[in-house]
Amino acid sequence: MTALFLVRAEVADQRDREAFDRWYQEDHLPRAAEVLSAVRAWRGWSDVGPSIHYAFYELPEADPLPIILDALKGLVAEFDRVWGTRVTRTREIVGLKQLISKVE
Repeated sequence: MTALFLVRAEVADQRDREAFDRWYQEDHLPRAAEVLSAVRAWRGWSDVGPSIHYAFYELPEADPLPIILDALKGLVAEFDRVWGTRVTRTREIVGLKQLISKVE
């Protein structure tokens, strides 16, 4: 089974949102997807909390933790260099246990 790597970022200052959105779209998401060897990657803003941004990476490994920990070093350093303490984030690795697809 695959696993999902989720990143929740909070862009507290709305003046940073446009620059953060552009940077994530043009630089960070493509780079992170490549570094993580993601099958797919997608992102979006919360409809409930406008300062909350989510990124999702579908990983091919059943046990991705060693890959994630190694790959994160460079990605975290770059994120911190660009955004410092202005954007806080949390990360989760979720092992996919069940998937139901709508059959049409």
